[in-house]
Amino acid sequence: MTAGPLSLTVNGKPFGLDREKGLPELLDELGVNRKLVAVAHNGEVIPRDRYDEIVVRDGDRIEVVRMVGGG
Repeated sequence: MTAGPLSLTVNGKPFGLDREKGLPELLDELGVNRKLVAVAHNGEVIPRDRYDEIVVRDGDRIEVVRMVGGG
């Protein structure tokens, strides 16, 4: 968990931010490969081509689901 004045939830756990930031920046901070995940922002699944439109703010809920191959 990162300490910060803004508080959000990432995958059900508290996560702090120092400021509002774009979703791509948050995913980079989390070490997430954007091509291999699905992301929901406040319960809405966000298409990859809209990630740049999303700003993460205090109180937001982010769910990152990693794609897993198998058979």
